[in-house]
Amino acid sequence: MIKFIASDLDGTLLPPTKIMPPQTFEYIRRLKAQGTIFAPASGRQLPNLKKLFAPVLDDIAVIAENGGLAWADGGIIFRDPTPAGDVKYALDVIAGCEGLHPLLSCADCAYYADDCGPFVDTLLRSYSSARRVDDLKSVADGEEVLKISVWDERPCAEHGGLILPPLLEGLRAMISGYDWLDVSAPDANKGRAFEALLGYYGIDRGDSVAFGDHMNDYEMLRAAGRAYMPENAFPGLKKLGVGEIIGPHRELSVIKKIGEFIL
Repeated sequence: MIKFIASDLDGTLLPPTKIMPPQTFEYIRRLKAQGTIFAPASGRQLPNLKKLFAPVLDDIAVIAENGGLAWADGGIIFRDPTPAGDVKYALDVIAGCEGLHPLLSCADCAYYADDCGPFVDTLLRSYSSARRVDDLKSVADGEEVLKISVWDERPCAEHGGLILPPLLEGLRAMISGYDWLDVSAPDANKGRAFEALLGYYGIDRGDSVAFGDHMNDYEMLRAAGRAYMPENAFPGLKKLGVGEIIGPHRELSVIKKIGEFIL
């Protein structure tokens, strides 16, 4: 029996409209009733995910910040922060790249110091808790930074995703969406948070399932007993062959597949 299911959101569980499939909360409650835990696994921040899944918050676990933390039973059970020195180093590198805008993601709030209108508009649509500060490096000195989210003025696969990784020695720089790139500690990923939740609940890997569509889902798909990708998944991820390909997200293929695990 499947006892743990984790799914990426944007491009995976959510259709292009970003509207939650109507049966999602019902399915989560039914899964919980049979002893199966569901966890959204996203690059989004914890406050945003808790708000999004508020009707079933007592029934789920959460993987947030692309694996920077895992939350269960009302508390954070796993953290994988980026050291302050590495954050400052990355900020200096990003500052030297045109068209890239950094955001420091911490457990309870995200911080930015950039007044670029499109960047601010984009982040405020995605982050439930965000604050402008004068100096991002001072945030790194005072708070635990889980990752640096970088908004790209151009498609990330054609710009930031190409120029940043070779410049950030010793750090993980991974495309996480059309115009977002995440910079973090080299071993931070959704797979480690996924494994932390399996350990927390005492669930065997073979009793777990993961869904994802982009490169930031790779380790999580590998960590699961069964892995699935929607048809619209990033071509580079599909080439790695880490999961079975199902229908596209526009057809709500992931939530339909999740429904198959309800007894």
